[in-house]
Amino acid sequence: MTVLESILLAGLVICAAAAPMCKRLLASVIVYMAFSVILALLWSMLQSPDLAITEAAVGTGISGILFLLTLKKINELKGKNDE
Repeated sequence: MTVLESILLAGLVICAAAAPMCKRLLASVIVYMAFSVILALLWSMLQSPDLAITEAAVGTGISGILFLLTLKKINELKGKNDE
């Protein structure tokens, strides 16, 4: 295991622990997206490009956009515009 893999694995564990502990929903979504990016990098390093592309597209792209749109709709329903 290389040093870069160790750093990415540590970042993955930190993101997994930090996402549910965030007080703001927007921060939680951003940490989730960072988790997906790190996981896509790890899949790429493990020479699995099909999984890396899928994780980057679905985990970061589509899911992240859907979460952000949902947060926007929730804030519109509550009447808040701060997030």
